[in-house]
Amino acid sequence: MIPTSYPTSDEIARLTARMLLEINAVNFNTETPYTLASGLPSPSYIDCRKLISFPRIRATLMDFLTVTVMRNAGFEAFDNIAGGETAGIPFAALVAERMALPMTYVRKKPKGYGKNARIEGAMREGERVLLVEDLTTDGGSKLSFVDAIRETGASCAHTAVIFYYDIFPETEKTLGDHGVALHHLCTWWDVLAEARAQAAFSEDTLAEVERFLKDPRAWQEAHKA
Repeated sequence: MIPTSYPTSDEIARLTARMLLEINAVNFNTETPYTLASGLPSPSYIDCRKLISFPRIRATLMDFLTVTVMRNAGFEAFDNIAGGETAGIPFAALVAERMALPMTYVRKKPKGYGKNARIEGAMREGERVLLVEDLTTDGGSKLSFVDAIRETGASCAHTAVIFYYDIFPETEKTLGDHGVALHHLCTWWDVLAEARAQAAFSEDTLAEVERFLKDPRAWQEAHKA
């Protein structure tokens, strides 16, 4: 069912941050930083995959993502909802259900046997596809998914995520130069504000995380192993 309530974007961001904190999807560790997929250190780590195990929060956030996309991109803007392997698949399915649209998913690379497909499900030439993922950092990983969609003859001009880092200035330009608009529910800045409001972590920890968020490249360089 398509949601009929439309909270403001600011309220959606605050509530999303609150839910991520409530299920311990937000992790801050300034003493022993996490290692990101890039191999670089970070005092913060977000695990949106945990959301699939919390039905009430999961349902609310998928309502939020659906109304955000419809409000920003249009109510009849899409013909197909595609999830990126693997984290985007459950969220794409939930959004597709709400929008009463077909769902597909995109592999990171061809599976190497059979039809060697990257697109699973039915995607047709001319369809307008929304790419759904759990999060984006610098936007780079989205481009391969978008290109795979476009190779079918479909178009992909929008991607929607639950969480957007919003700390790397090149992200929206990277996507924009590729003809893709980004839609998101909340950012690290929203999470930091809500964590402070809740006193969810010590002020020393939050201050160090804020230093990272303001200049992540310099922080990473200073904390390389």
